[in-house]
Amino acid sequence: MWRMEEGESSPLLSQDTAGQEQPLTRNSPHTPNIPGPALWEDQVGTWGCRCCPVAEHQARRKGQASSLPLSTGGSCVKYLTFLSNFFFSLLAVLALAAGLWGLAVKQSPESGWDGALPTDPMLVLVLGGLVVSVVSLSGCLGALCKNRCLLHFYCGAVLLCLALEALAGTLVVALWGPLQDGLKYSLHVAIVRYRDDPDLCFLLDQVQLGLQCCGAVSYQDWQQNLYFNCSSPGVQACSLPASCCIDPQEEGALVNTQCGFGVLRLDPDAAGQVVYLQGCWPVLQQWLRGSMQTIGSCAVTVVMIQGTELLLAACLLRALAVQKAAAEDTEPDPL
Repeated sequence: MWRMEEGESSPLLSQDTAGQEQPLTRNSPHTPNIPGPALWEDQVGTWGCRCCPVAEHQARRKGQASSLPLSTGGSCVKYLTFLSNFFFSLLAVLALAAGLWGLAVKQSPESGWDGALPTDPMLVLVLGGLVVSVVSLSGCLGALCKNRCLLHFYCGAVLLCLALEALAGTLVVALWGPLQDGLKYSLHVAIVRYRDDPDLCFLLDQVQLGLQCCGAVSYQDWQQNLYFNCSSPGVQACSLPASCCIDPQEEGALVNTQCGFGVLRLDPDAAGQVVYLQGCWPVLQQWLRGSMQTIGSCAVTVVMIQGTELLLAACLLRALAVQKAAAEDTEPDPL
């Protein structure tokens, strides 16, 4: 057999080999087949898509946990929680709107927190409406959207309210005497500021009309007011508000605002024919003693409503947890 000399080529390899890899020879440099930058990015993107089933699987689990329907009992709990909180949300928003409207009408609200009790009822209405609306809306939206974070916040807020109510009830029982003194002092403060705050004026008029009383301890307490004091230079000197009169309308359709004019100058017998002589504090004490059972029943009712709302929210959270576990069990694990 003949042997090829160095440098000669085989006639079999003389064909066109364009586009094909040349065989490595002893003198040819070793160049590994490394893909270019564009090809490398394409391969990385392909590998990333092939390695992402775990992330996609977790995302699908989260989505399926909220898309799976609740059981019949869970759906009933969901809508009961939503409807009850929606009702209380409406009441709270109405109270908040009324409080804001009252403050806007006065145009220059004064807090009056320096007394034993706040003298501006609009501020109490605004704060109470704001707190109840926030808590109720969280429960309402949490039940409607099946949002566990909102439901956990709602449960925590209701538990906090229950704890504060229990603390308040304990303090009322333990400090009943000082609270009575504070309430009596608040009546005196309301008499002094009667003309300065329209909301306080309205409340005190309603108390005197409802309890058929005048002043804190007696009708002479109105001497503490700057406008009704007998030394006042105004036209209302030695007078009393119309809410102190026995018959403020005087058998007419409109209230006679001048029915108490000059009554403080009269002797008690003559004044007793026109106004109530007894103060509101003794009547209020008697009313509190007689209404203690009713007040206790109202407090127990409020606590039961809050407890029921808390129980419904807890049951809904449990149903959502069962739904999430069912979604995780039905989805096969990725390879």
